[in-house]
Amino acid sequence: MNEWALVGVGVVVLGFALRLNALLVVVAAGLATGIAAGMDLQRILELTGGAFLKNRFLMVFVLTLPVIGLLERNGLREQAERWVLGLTRLSTGRLLLAYQALRQVAAMLGLTHLGGHPQTVRPLLVPMAEATATRGVGPLPERVRERLRAMCAGTDNVGLFFGEDVFVAFGAVLLMQSFLAQHGHAVEPLAIALWGLPTAIAAFLVHGARVARIDHRMAAEIERIRTQAARA
Repeated sequence: MNEWALVGVGVVVLGFALRLNALLVVVAAGLATGIAAGMDLQRILELTGGAFLKNRFLMVFVLTLPVIGLLERNGLREQAERWVLGLTRLSTGRLLLAYQALRQVAAMLGLTHLGGHPQTVRPLLVPMAEATATRGVGPLPERVRERLRAMCAGTDNVGLFFGEDVFVAFGAVLLMQSFLAQHGHAVEPLAIALWGLPTAIAAFLVHGARVARIDHRMAAEIERIRTQAARA
């Protein structure tokens, strides 16, 4: 066994620790692993190209990042903030609750790529949530801002994770159906998906209650921070 091939793992760890471009880090790790394993450059390129051809869907994700970057550079975040500020009755909690409902229902229908951190949360949901929060409680301290961003990301995760389990063609549902069939239990994928519905509803209610109280919690935390600053 050639243990030098594990050098790619170190390249990935070092690249991510230095916050370098993720795509370049992964490519560099692949090159380092191939060279350490004794492959020539042509063989490495053949394996890399073959992997991309077998996983074409990855190209959609790779192309998404530069497109979102160009949109942000040309004012996507600012436009999202201006648009949401025009909705005077929209609070941060209502915004996140609406996004969670949309994300979870879309995932139940198999439309898992309608949302996501790079294409929706960072460029759209976060600036909209920050704008509505600023309108309600004033300028956000850095700690409150980071917690709000984490809640936006968590809302996307909950909606996706518990929504996709109800989709009959989801990989996990088909895996459970195949596992049960191998052990003599014939169960339709639809039945397995429907058994995930109570969990999806419970997750929506639990996390929905959290986001519904976020405006009150942010106001209380900001007031506490300002009081501590005044005493200091």
